[in-house]
Amino acid sequence: MYTVKQMETLNAFRTFVGSETFTKAQYSEFSDRCSNLGLVKPRFLIKGSNPVEKVSRGVYRFPSSDSETTVSPVCETHQITPAALAEKAAEIPATAANLMMVTDVENMVPERFNGFVPWGHFRDIKNIIKSKIFYPIFVTGLSGNGKTLNVSQACAELNREMVRVNVTIETDEDDLIGGFRLVNGETKFNLGPVAQAMEKGAVLLLDEIDLASNKIMCLQPVLEGNGIYIKKINRYIKPAKGFTVIATANTKGKGSDDGRFIGTNILNEAFLERFPVTMEQPYPATSTEKKIVLGSMEKYGKVDAEFADRLVTWAEVIRKSYFDGAVDELISTRRLDHIVKAFAIFGDRMKAIELCVNRFDEDTKASFMDLYTKVDEDVKVPMGLEEVSEENESEIPF
Repeated sequence: MYTVKQMETLNAFRTFVGSETFTKAQYSEFSDRCSNLGLVKPRFLIKGSNPVEKVSRGVYRFPSSDSETTVSPVCETHQITPAALAEKAAEIPATAANLMMVTDVENMVPERFNGFVPWGHFRDIKNIIKSKIFYPIFVTGLSGNGKTLNVSQACAELNREMVRVNVTIETDEDDLIGGFRLVNGETKFNLGPVAQAMEKGAVLLLDEIDLASNKIMCLQPVLEGNGIYIKKINRYIKPAKGFTVIATANTKGKGSDDGRFIGTNILNEAFLERFPVTMEQPYPATSTEKKIVLGSMEKYGKVDAEFADRLVTWAEVIRKSYFDGAVDELISTRRLDHIVKAFAIFGDRMKAIELCVNRFDEDTKASFMDLYTKVDEDVKVPMGLEEVSEENESEIPF
């Protein structure tokens, strides 16, 4: 006779083991995970008033389904027969087969980017993924400097599956672990990206993790390398070999002091502590960035080596000014790629630059474009942007 809570533990334990018998080692391992899973420990199976059958030394047999009875957690004198329990289980089925909505994705290996140039912590990230050791890492850095690209290309080179989750403040357990969805008039449980990555032994990429709310705390057991028990479908998911977690962010989970990254949050210290390693991703060195820009030009079918060289020089001067505190904006590697794409479409250097710096305020836009004319004497500032204030001119040394 078991309580409802004990039955939850029993069913989860049986799923965890995957057979009708269990060993003391399996018992101990599962017991250690019960608190994270929100389950009572299974000591009632061995030391309770109704212990299970001992098959041999250190080996025990689960009770048969026919012999399992349950009592109400509110009034333990009210017994529920196996038939009644089966009826109740219809609300939360014991097997996933009849309520799972399977995502038909056979291959989650990222597409390999021809012309990709590694930089920053790419090789470190690749080595961690290659090892297939569970080792969560937190990658931080300014916007557009290749944090996500490095992870996806490391997986592509190693032919490893990657599951990417774009985190927002609204992301919750239902989005990550899974939840019920209406499919063709029927309610089906959709296994979330975290659970799918665990089952596949894939790399889980939590992109923009610093946008998350405290709802992300549901991932605590996952970040410890433990499995997760999904009560809604009575299923325990163990991480397959090779599974690991990589989070990317513009901050270190402490918020944005300068207000540059609005919407980023201060993450729970216990959550951050579960990442053994934090990698600070820099912008690429000048020589590396030239290769990146030339690779983009080849991809878009319009190569101009001189333009590539001058773009990189221009971006480097602006970044130096940014880090010196002279300007509030900078040109990222991603923005250089945008400019190259615009150049391939319009065939005009200054037009490509103007279109891609329009996102900045007028003073910043004007000073950036004026600076480019000093780097590239073959071009002129478009009409209407010739006037640059003395203040702006003095902000960017050249």
